[in-house]
Amino acid sequence: MSAGSHLNDKQQEAMRYTQGPLLVLAGAGSGKTSVITQKIAYLIQHCRIPAYRITAVTFTNKAAREMKERVLKLLSKEQAKGLNVSTFHTFGLNLLRLELKHTPLKNNFSILDADDCKRILMDLMHRDNLANAESKELIAKAMKKISDWKNDLILPEQAHATCETPEDVQMAHLYQLYERNLRAYNAVDFDDLIVMPARLLQENAELRDKWQNRVRYLLVDEYQDTNTAQYMMVKLLVGVMGQFTAVGDDDQSIYAWRGAKPENMALLAQDFPNLKVIKLEQNYRSTSIILRAANAVITNNPHIFEKQLWSDKGRGDAIRVITCRSDDDEADRIVKDLITHKLMNGKNWKDYAVLYRGNFQSRVIETKLREMQIPYKLSGGQSFFARAEIKDVMSYLRLIINPEDDSAFLRIINTPKRAIGPVTLEKLGLFAQENHLSLLTASADQRLSMVLAKKAMTQLHEFAEFIQHFTREIYDQDEPVPMVRQMINEAGYIDYIREQAATPAQEKTKLDNIENLYNSIQNIINKADDVDDRNIESAIRKLVLLDMLEQQQEEEDHDKVNLLTLHAAKGLEFPYVYMMGLEEELLPHRNSIAADTVEEERRLMYVGITRAKQGLTLTLAEQRKNGGQMKQMTPSRFLDELPIDEIEWLGRKKPAGAAQLDPKQQAQKALENLKALMKR
Repeated sequence: MSAGSHLNDKQQEAMRYTQGPLLVLAGAGSGKTSVITQKIAYLIQHCRIPAYRITAVTFTNKAAREMKERVLKLLSKEQAKGLNVSTFHTFGLNLLRLELKHTPLKNNFSILDADDCKRILMDLMHRDNLANAESKELIAKAMKKISDWKNDLILPEQAHATCETPEDVQMAHLYQLYERNLRAYNAVDFDDLIVMPARLLQENAELRDKWQNRVRYLLVDEYQDTNTAQYMMVKLLVGVMGQFTAVGDDDQSIYAWRGAKPENMALLAQDFPNLKVIKLEQNYRSTSIILRAANAVITNNPHIFEKQLWSDKGRGDAIRVITCRSDDDEADRIVKDLITHKLMNGKNWKDYAVLYRGNFQSRVIETKLREMQIPYKLSGGQSFFARAEIKDVMSYLRLIINPEDDSAFLRIINTPKRAIGPVTLEKLGLFAQENHLSLLTASADQRLSMVLAKKAMTQLHEFAEFIQHFTREIYDQDEPVPMVRQMINEAGYIDYIREQAATPAQEKTKLDNIENLYNSIQNIINKADDVDDRNIESAIRKLVLLDMLEQQQEEEDHDKVNLLTLHAAKGLEFPYVYMMGLEEELLPHRNSIAADTVEEERRLMYVGITRAKQGLTLTLAEQRKNGGQMKQMTPSRFLDELPIDEIEWLGRKKPAGAAQLDPKQQAQKALENLKALMKR
């Protein structure tokens, strides 16, 4: 089958345009993944660009995996050889590994997760005797500020110039110390995987030429979610030739709080004056009524590029707005309505999604679903890597591949307990600092006898020997996973899990999770495309980046109602959607109203509406529990922006001119539906 045979005219145009920079403005549900995958096949089959000279980047492992799978169906094995489809962060990691000599990093560098970074910041604040060093809120604030500086490509020494408050000055000081610590640990944080490659490309002309030559064509997915560093990386990779396709939708830019800059779309037009823009406006997901509502709401935002979604899926059912007495009544009505609809229309539970602005809103709906014994899936729960047992085992493995990973050392030195107290660790830390050693190397140093009692020194020596022994064993094996299993057993960790578990069920869950981790390591080694990547070191690096929660959810195709936040719903679609909490201070959120960033909240509303394929129900409460008291709520301003004649208002209030069914009409309609169902 030739590339592009199933695409519409605009999609075809986007696929075939290869003469220069291209921005594909892809509305919700307009088939952007098809355009990217078909274009990759077109570049290889018709433009004769070898696969290894094509790079496609996106934001999640799930999106990258789906994209690669779809491309591979269009190409022969030979044609697809060496194709690079990955997340921005994986691409950045690979660039760092290949260009290590140009970085301050040494081999076997570690990638620290958010918890490791928080621990480093807390430690630095303690060392500096800064106030509120235990405050989780302050640590989170510092993490966010440092992340923002990094993603805006502001160096620690430049950060002071941007400070406006005494707190900013404190953060800038912390940023300098934090960066120094990361380098001392031979480690990077998640932001560094973008920022360091962007700097390398910016500062080293020879390296930049090499990579521009290596990447003959670049495709960027979800372009509206790029931050400054990501945009800089894209710009430096494509150079003046501008052989790239960026696909995005400014109306779905909902990650400003993570540093995303929708204005990068305007920047693209400035930096590449010959930029061609192609709009994909045909939606393949939703009915006309749903799209008219989405267009009506988003039209209230200013736009760089105008577009109007349309569909040939027919008019569809009217959008319903239900006003409820309270948040409890809201959850009750959603669940009852959902059950009735399912029974009358013969649908599955998984056809329904309940979307909300904040995670706290799910609690009351979960309670109702459990009462009615309805199965549900809560997205955005605890990630696989956030589980204590996984973090512990991963810390053993991180220490194996990077003996300088002090953060991993501190996590496991007393897990399980080894009678090594805080005083011993403090003395060890000072000794390591004075002698410029990692904590693990310091633990094996004979000079420790000068600062530690014999018993404490023996314990540390034994631990260091244990790690060194298994490092040799694991690296020597062609099949390292059985040796990893042996190490964790001999460390006493499995016995520790059994002793610590509150119930047999908890013990089983934790041991099963560890088994899953072993299997994941084995799978990554087995599936590595490159022979040089079939080793424990590459597998651990990849695991740190992998979002295993996504994989687990993908594998769980059970029949359950979907509960998720509006942010988590982006990129997904469901036949029937309930959006709850359409009230001022909730959607739009009070913080956005205060900061005058309601435009992003409107984009969230647009994302929520466009998740629905056939049916959309919006709910709001007149009163909502807040700190143990009932608070009067005001309907969301976004309800006023909906097309009045397309909406059915159920419940207690409606705007003038809106259609509303009274209770008798509602009962009559339900009876007619039930009779129609019985005639089938």
